[in-house]
Amino acid sequence: MKNRSRLLQQMLSGPYMFWSVAFIIIPLIMIFYYGLTDTKGHFTLLNIAKITTPENLKALGLALLLAFLSTVICLVLAYPLAMILTTLGVNQSSFVVLIFILPMWMNSLLRIIAWQNLLEKNGVINMILDFLHLPNLNIINTPYAIVLGMVYDFLPFMVLPLYNVLSKMDKNIINAARDLGANNMQTFTRIILPLSVPGIISGVTMVFVPALTTFVISELLGGSKILLIGNVIEQEFKQGSNWNTGSGLSLVLMIFIIISMALIAKYDKNGEGTAF
Repeated sequence: MKNRSRLLQQMLSGPYMFWSVAFIIIPLIMIFYYGLTDTKGHFTLLNIAKITTPENLKALGLALLLAFLSTVICLVLAYPLAMILTTLGVNQSSFVVLIFILPMWMNSLLRIIAWQNLLEKNGVINMILDFLHLPNLNIINTPYAIVLGMVYDFLPFMVLPLYNVLSKMDKNIINAARDLGANNMQTFTRIILPLSVPGIISGVTMVFVPALTTFVISELLGGSKILLIGNVIEQEFKQGSNWNTGSGLSLVLMIFIIISMALIAKYDKNGEGTAF
């Protein structure tokens, strides 16, 4: 019986192993190979060192700034929202949580294109403002539009981990703190906030990393005038066909992914802050 269950587990894990090898491991090997070699296949670190050029440093700095702002805004919006969903109860909040999951099922490109149509000079928002005789909203092709797109696109990735960790929190601990005379602020700062750190770390990571590496949002909402590090890498691969430089710059961004994985491993050892 045990042999049959093991065989069944191996058969079910086969497609996952194939997917991991074909679409994760092999692309990573290619990125490392091209990033650490020149066009002749010789080992070099010049591709990684190209991050220090003024243009690439400017793109990386702007990407870090916008990703940081987007992450902070998402956290400020998501934390109270997750607390509200938790207090509503499972039956009432499950539908609301589903609303946040539904956009994740839709293609991200379609959602950003929709925002592009809404924010453009002759878009829906400005048409409504003109009808109301109000000043137009001219933020398209600016960093403000990029931050708006990032917040809209990645907000569910902040809400779900926070909601997950808050919903699993032992209510008896909170009630005990209040019985001992702690007010709402003391209960939040000394009980709720420390216990929700795994969800915060998970949510911050799930927002900051894709916001840092994105190129679709900045390309559609920022126009060709605003280049983030993701746009630079995209141009190296697609327009310049320079896989070596593009891979070298991608290896630099992997540092942030490794740091995020280390933070999750340190502060969320039990997987309490996972989104699903």
